[in-house]
Amino acid sequence: MTWTRREFVKHATLGSAALGLTPSLPACSNSRKQDPSSPLNLLILGGTAFLGPATVEAALARGHRMTLFNRGKTNPDLFPELEKLRGDRDGDLAALEGGTWDAVIDTSGYVPRVVDLSARLLAPSVKQYVFISTISVYKDYTSVGMDESAPVGTLADETIEEITGETYGPLKALCEQAVERNLPGRTTVIRPGLIVGPLDRTDRFTYWPVRVKRGGEVLAPGDGSDLIQFIDVRDLGQWIIHCIEQEVTGVFNADSDPGALTMGKLLNECLTVTGSAADLTWVDAAFLAEQGVQAWTDMPVWVPAEGEYAGFGQVSTAAAQARGLKYRPLADTIGDTLAWFESQPEERRSQLRAGISAEREAEVLAAWHAQD
Repeated sequence: MTWTRREFVKHATLGSAALGLTPSLPACSNSRKQDPSSPLNLLILGGTAFLGPATVEAALARGHRMTLFNRGKTNPDLFPELEKLRGDRDGDLAALEGGTWDAVIDTSGYVPRVVDLSARLLAPSVKQYVFISTISVYKDYTSVGMDESAPVGTLADETIEEITGETYGPLKALCEQAVERNLPGRTTVIRPGLIVGPLDRTDRFTYWPVRVKRGGEVLAPGDGSDLIQFIDVRDLGQWIIHCIEQEVTGVFNADSDPGALTMGKLLNECLTVTGSAADLTWVDAAFLAEQGVQAWTDMPVWVPAEGEYAGFGQVSTAAAQARGLKYRPLADTIGDTLAWFESQPEERRSQLRAGISAEREAEVLAAWHAQD
């Protein structure tokens, strides 16, 4: 295929919010069992885009108190009833000085030096630091069923701060290490896969419900049996709060149950939820590659399980599930994502940010049928 790991990592991670288990990070543990009825005082670094709001809402639903620290540039009017501290992670943390919290949730850390600043400052002020990393920290996906101990990517020059498709994962891994170095034994590292659901600005999942509802002949990748993984942003947000309530520490992959989802299940469920009469035309990976159709970008969510991606869609989430990670029905994720997207302004809905264009889709389908 013409598609490369660099392209996958770039589009899989940049714009969303990888390194196996490092020696300094504990695999997993449980300590205090927090009484969920006892309100906690929580701090979130970020909190106003996609995973942030989902996590804040999960905390509020559990009766906890939330403080948001950010620059006030993204959705500044969100959560008007909550305490908001203004500053910049890169050098302006004064607003955090003197505060104390039960836990901090870091959804916006990408550069090790910057994460080290917040972790070092907050170490005396918080009991637990929850760092949202990424499944892209892993060196590759060659192993089926790999867990948190799988090898991670590295940088020859660890002072690099430019975030690219090649540096994103290794930088996140170094961020993980910075947090654990400052708060040994009090760190929770969560490595999500593709995060989907309402408020997703990338449309990497949204493309499919929208496209299926539009109807007609739909270009579908593979034969329907390819395994895929993703996690609803609300399930992730709720589990983050659960980990704080239960003081779960360690390193965890946060993705769907490996083997539970296929492209066929996703697209057929889209048909059911939307009530669409669309026709799915499954086209094999080799033909798509010949046509220049890219996995993950033109065909979101999907990557053929071959070569360095032989284990794609099969990453173990056993550790997270053992500590309470739960999943809502796929139909709810599809329906709620579609409802959110359809509530957006026409300008937003007029151009999907992921997926193949209608014109190009028609060309590829015509070429596929011309073989008959």
